[in-house]
Amino acid sequence: MKAHDGMYIGGEWRAAAGTDTIAVVDPADEQVIAHVPAGAAEDVDAAVSAARGAFPAWAATPPAERAARIAALRDVLVARKDEIAATVTAELGAPLPFSQAVHAAVPILVAGSYAELAASYAFEEQVGNSTVYAEPVGVVGAITPWNYPLHQIVAKVAPALAAGCTVVLKPAEDTPLTAQLFAEAVHEAGVPAGVFNLVTGLGPVAGQALAEHPGVDLVSFTGSTAVGKRIGATAGAAVKRVALELGGKSANVILPGADLAKAVGVGIANVMGNSGQTCSAWTRMLVHTSRYDEAVALAAEAAAKYGDRIGPLVNAKQHARVLGYIEKGVAEGARLVAGGPEAPREQGYFVSPTVFADVTPEMTIAQEEIFGPVVSIIRYEDEDDALRIANGTVYGLAGAVWAGDDAEAVEFARRMDTGQVDINGGRFNPLAPFGGYKQSGVGRELGAHGLAEYLQTKSLQF
Repeated sequence: MKAHDGMYIGGEWRAAAGTDTIAVVDPADEQVIAHVPAGAAEDVDAAVSAARGAFPAWAATPPAERAARIAALRDVLVARKDEIAATVTAELGAPLPFSQAVHAAVPILVAGSYAELAASYAFEEQVGNSTVYAEPVGVVGAITPWNYPLHQIVAKVAPALAAGCTVVLKPAEDTPLTAQLFAEAVHEAGVPAGVFNLVTGLGPVAGQALAEHPGVDLVSFTGSTAVGKRIGATAGAAVKRVALELGGKSANVILPGADLAKAVGVGIANVMGNSGQTCSAWTRMLVHTSRYDEAVALAAEAAAKYGDRIGPLVNAKQHARVLGYIEKGVAEGARLVAGGPEAPREQGYFVSPTVFADVTPEMTIAQEEIFGPVVSIIRYEDEDDALRIANGTVYGLAGAVWAGDDAEAVEFARRMDTGQVDINGGRFNPLAPFGGYKQSGVGRELGAHGLAEYLQTKSLQF
């Protein structure tokens, strides 16, 4: 798609307040493919003003009509799914088949789920002698990351619109073209002017202005824990609602009776998808000592198959960061069994699929989020030891448990300090709440729980 040179505010594309731009780079060949405006505080202010102006009418719109607009938006995304996939591939670097199967298809699924929820959700209920109303929070400031550029937008905007909120979106500066395409889809779907607004720009400028703006009632942010803490502090000072989906260091726990080959194979695939740039990726593989060597061999073999199947990392900074973690893993005594810091290609921000064995729970690579195609295999002695290791980080976003039967896996998973656990390879569910314990965030996305984040309650007593 051709990049817009303005902001989508109040139902139209407007010139940015300033002349600064952001270069959009294809991470596969390091070439600039477009420029978008770098928004300033003035652009954010105009967008928030448009959202505030549109809020009363949108909040008063019957849920069935809001559902119809979201369904229309889904239909536009379906019609433009090939363009979506190509755009994500160009600016994120994801291989086209992955962009088609995940980056384009999943947001369509999520948008459809909120079209249905908007029409069926109980926005009013009787509790004794009270009528309790679920009402929209107001204007939402949505700040989204680059790793799943359309999914993260839809996971915030769709429930906000379903709730009756209006939105100002500040997407990641690395993937603004996908956000502009989404704005086009919103317009084509007939969403009223001002209900959705887009400001492209840098986090410390446009993102900070949005988070601090007094006209924003809720900030929904997905990104690093460090930035999430700053946004939480800013919102707390203003007594403003926040929803924070932050980092992860998820454990893939393989109990002794599990199908080892399947658990290892699916575990490696889980990390290598999107080149490891997934907050919920199972980057710590926990294996009982009796099957440890077998698991290491299977993991090395599985990782080798991804050598030419994964895309680059998103930018030069992320590339250097991941390589630094790999070098630190070697320096701290972990054993490389696949991949390593050597560049697999002369051009592009590529990192080899990497697997470390002999990782101890205290090592940096077992504690900090790497956000690249790197798996750490950790040995445990018994289930209590495995649980201690699994819960032994500041994060608690996701995870997996494999066992001889589901009941055994569920018993272990119930003791994990994490928000979502896949049991023996459980499938993705767009209606299940997603979000973390501890420093992995505050609040939930997807399904009815995700919709509830954008609602506040009022009770009338009779």
